[in-house]
Amino acid sequence: MAKMRAIEAAVLVMRREGVDTAFGIPGAAINPLYASLKKVGGIDHVLARHVEGASHMAEGYTRTKAGNIGVCIGTSGPAGTDMVTGLYSASADSIPILCITGQAPRARMHKEDFQAVDITSIVKPVTKWATTVMEPGQVPYAFQKAFYEMRSGRPGPVLIDLPFDVQMAEIEFDIEAYQPLPLSRPAANRAQAEKALALLNDAERPLLVAGGGIINADASDKLVQFAELVGVPVVPTLMGWGTIPDDHPLMVGMVGLQTSHRYGNATLLESDLVFGIGNRWANRHTGSVDVYTQGRRFIHVDIEPTQIGRVFNPDLGIVSDAGAALDMFITVAQEWKAAGKLKSRAAWLDSCHQRKRTLQRKTHFENVPVKPQRVYEEMNEAFGKDTCYVSTIGLSQIAGAQFLHVYKPRHWINCGQAGPLGWTIPAALGVVKADPSRKVVALSGDYDFQFMIEELAVGAQFNLPYIHVVVNNSYLGLIRQAQRGFEMDYCVQLAFENINAPEINGYGVDHVAVAEGLGCKAIRVFEPNDIQPALRKAQELMAQHRVPVVVEIILERVTNISMGTEINAVNEFEDLALTGADAPTAISLLD
Repeated sequence: MAKMRAIEAAVLVMRREGVDTAFGIPGAAINPLYASLKKVGGIDHVLARHVEGASHMAEGYTRTKAGNIGVCIGTSGPAGTDMVTGLYSASADSIPILCITGQAPRARMHKEDFQAVDITSIVKPVTKWATTVMEPGQVPYAFQKAFYEMRSGRPGPVLIDLPFDVQMAEIEFDIEAYQPLPLSRPAANRAQAEKALALLNDAERPLLVAGGGIINADASDKLVQFAELVGVPVVPTLMGWGTIPDDHPLMVGMVGLQTSHRYGNATLLESDLVFGIGNRWANRHTGSVDVYTQGRRFIHVDIEPTQIGRVFNPDLGIVSDAGAALDMFITVAQEWKAAGKLKSRAAWLDSCHQRKRTLQRKTHFENVPVKPQRVYEEMNEAFGKDTCYVSTIGLSQIAGAQFLHVYKPRHWINCGQAGPLGWTIPAALGVVKADPSRKVVALSGDYDFQFMIEELAVGAQFNLPYIHVVVNNSYLGLIRQAQRGFEMDYCVQLAFENINAPEINGYGVDHVAVAEGLGCKAIRVFEPNDIQPALRKAQELMAQHRVPVVVEIILERVTNISMGTEINAVNEFEDLALTGADAPTAISLLD
């Protein structure tokens, strides 16, 4: 046993639980934690420019590697309330992050003290667990419970609020006697696996839907192994993109209203059974339940019991960790294959490949200003299969999901449900901090880029290099496109005549000047043939200077990106790049 401040015990617990990095901003009420970080050592700290940015850095850090827990730190008052968006984003996507806030002393908490706020009550709807620790002796065990909550069952964020005097109080604590709490995860049993395989085997045109739970379980290899065993094509969700490489023969496209492929939607509509693993039937994936479910049966595997039947009732529901379920599915499938019981899927797979060949969207446009589709074509050529893309929301993200390619798990880092503008820069910095060897390319529209542009200075200060592609149409493009239904174009234009930057022709903010002023490098592109040289130059600058490099591409002001209200009614606004003699027939299936 040793006598120490309670907050020093908290730091020792975090280290024992595997924390080696934190993101945050010091403040009066949290300074005891910072003093302990300095005294105890072993946890690196990245100074954010905004506490919301710190929470998104923590998200990016967690999402990069299995087992990572991102930590963000601030005061209870404005820092804690700034973290709410990061907590919501993490909660929505089942991402564990730990937020630590410094509170007013216990005797002052109910007296409207400076920057005192009931942060625990504020964040409870967007956290898995939140607590204000009122007894110093409970501090290390509150952290122990926090790590258990973050890692058990459906992962999620937690917040620990620490009054100043609780942090400062001395306690007896022995870190050598400490160990993390054992985790308990539900696992599919053999009877469930056999029922699932029987339903799968009875179907003529089955699909596997691979969700983000597979990535959380670090089970992407198992998903591919299972798909190959049974010969069933795979549709990844947006959060599951990368579970199977884009060039794998069984990868048959994404499905949905926006971040989807035309051939993926067509294949889903042709299927007669959908086997979802680690997914939650998000509405941007399904559209209306009636269209999505009509004429097909469903199996649903999820670690969280309340997810089964939440959107619609499956024919078979299994509560299980995705990795544990896949282990059992693989065992049964191997036995059935050896016994010759598995059905051939060759004809079904051939038809999926035919749709994939004939329902491609066009990307090669020569227009000036640049059409956005051309940007993604050039990105695919410039960046290799080991590239990790980071993006959040908007037409840029939607088009990116339609046109880019992802080949590895955790190489599409995206906040799928919350979609807060400004997420991309800090999340990308968190990814680079978690894995400095990773080739990170962020993708933003101009408005997302402007939301937290100050965080670029963090990349410059701490040498966190990545490439940030900014597609600039000087519009809130996604909202503008949605406003078409109201026959308006109102309060969504970002363009103005910048008296200091006449060369950008009224596009408003000079992103190159701002990025360079924040210590980064930046390149601006006006013509499509200059995109490829600019992306190559950006890679050289990033390697040379070890800072973020911005590549801004000036787009045409208005481009409508394919999307719709149902998976069988997606509006295609551009010509299609069709191949194959029966391409027109394939198109008419959805028109």
